[in-house]
Amino acid sequence: MLAQAAGFALLAAVSPAALLVMAVFLGSDNPRRVAMVYFVGAVLMTLVMAVTVLLVLRSTGLNQPRQHAPRYGLRLGLGILALGVAAVLIARARRAVPVAERTAGADAASKPGMMSRLTARPRPVTAFLAGLLVFTPSPSFIAAVQVVATAKADVEATVLAMVIVIALTVVLVWLPLIAYLAAPAATTRVLRNANGWLVVHGRAVATCALAVAGVILVVNGALNL
Repeated sequence: MLAQAAGFALLAAVSPAALLVMAVFLGSDNPRRVAMVYFVGAVLMTLVMAVTVLLVLRSTGLNQPRQHAPRYGLRLGLGILALGVAAVLIARARRAVPVAERTAGADAASKPGMMSRLTARPRPVTAFLAGLLVFTPSPSFIAAVQVVATAKADVEATVLAMVIVIALTVVLVWLPLIAYLAAPAATTRVLRNANGWLVVHGRAVATCALAVAGVILVVNGALNL
């Protein structure tokens, strides 16, 4: 149970956007405070959603032996959802270049998105909102919680598994933050050097992680129905 939940949590953690936002906040005028508030927002969103999904699944009895088919039906549905989101991301990426070429120089092309507005002027309140927004639950994260929620485990094992899932999901927030507190200059330099690659390839990396999770969930769900 723990290994499977951790695997899905790691796939959910593949979020170049989370790392890019952290890099921006660590390069702000008040990096420690802003980055810490971003971390709080990320953990809060992840914790609340994890507990909510856990309670909902437990309240519906999906952890009971007689609910074998619904458990794996849900897993299959999550896999289809993940593959659908991945397909949408791929389609958007393919349309992005033609659209950018057609709107080059136009005012509409320069309008910033929500995340750009939140990171344009880093402040604690915008950092907190960014943490909530970036860590809106993905199908991979819900799958990780579902593994824990439907496992035959006691309270202590369930709590431990949930802590691990949450920690792994937000690893791209707390790991850079700890690194910055230990070595600010080196961490800032590494993040700055990684920014360019993440901007170019970040969407593809996130899409691949989502597709991998989708395939695993579909196969696992279909084979066990």
